[in-house]
Amino acid sequence: MRFKLIVVFVEDALTDQVVESARETGATGATVINNARGEGLNKSKTFFGLDLVTQRDVVLLLVEEHMSRHILEEIARVGEFDEKPGSGIAFQIDVEDAVGVSHQISQLSSSVENEL
Repeated sequence: MRFKLIVVFVEDALTDQVVESARETGATGATVINNARGEGLNKSKTFFGLDLVTQRDVVLLLVEEHMSRHILEEIARVGEFDEKPGSGIAFQIDVEDAVGVSHQISQLSSSVENEL
């Protein structure tokens, strides 16, 4: 079985919705890293030296490759990444090897067979 790593940078207010939508679409779990900070095309504004940026979270999802694109598209839809500039980004990376996921493979096997 082959996997992809989906990396999501999202406003903290949308993190739970993004994780829930990924689970409903086939992801079997997620790791959330809080308090990330980033800058986009435009530099963030400050007020008397204090940054006026919304807090971001990083969500990591290790998903089966046949399901990854559908999960990625659902995350983008829920997070409104294409509709609202600066709301977040998501991308996927090929995973060469993974350990510690054998308990998930049996659950994923039937789901993947249905996708094929």
